[in-house]
Amino acid sequence: MSFIQMAEERFSVRKFKSDPIPDEVLDKILSVVKMAPTACNNQPQKVYVVKSPEVLEKLKKLSPCTFDAPVVLMVGYDTTLAARGRVKYQKPHHDFGELDASIVGTHLMFAAQEMGLGSCWVGYFTGPDVVSTLGLPETFQPMLLMPIGYPADDCVPNPAHTKSRAFEDMVSVL
Repeated sequence: MSFIQMAEERFSVRKFKSDPIPDEVLDKILSVVKMAPTACNNQPQKVYVVKSPEVLEKLKKLSPCTFDAPVVLMVGYDTTLAARGRVKYQKPHHDFGELDASIVGTHLMFAAQEMGLGSCWVGYFTGPDVVSTLGLPETFQPMLLMPIGYPADDCVPNPAHTKSRAFEDMVSVL
């Protein structure tokens, strides 16, 4: 399947089978974390793989959007490693960690799709609560949660999935 086909077919999965993800499949998906480009190649990305029932339960209390997935990837970055804007063309002290984590999240999302798994990009949580509740380093800035797993047989895209602005409103040639 080409990347464009994958992008056309992918949708946010919000209902998963309880089937576990084999370690070799999860390892293959996670291998893309180090392939993602980052600002100044600082590589501040950090991914926590949440799959223990105890931690999944804690995470479920912090966000209603884990959708009972067997695994939730928590994608973020180490604030001490992120590149900061330092040239006159960038905002002074701009933190590129958010962009780097988003690039990593996109890579993970499509790697999961390629391996036959569904995912959902979730931003519905409070970062400081996640860090304190899970006992994560204070330098970790969570950017997204990504429940992943095998889509339930009756899982369908949200009706809003096919709605979009006109192409011409999103892309202009100068």
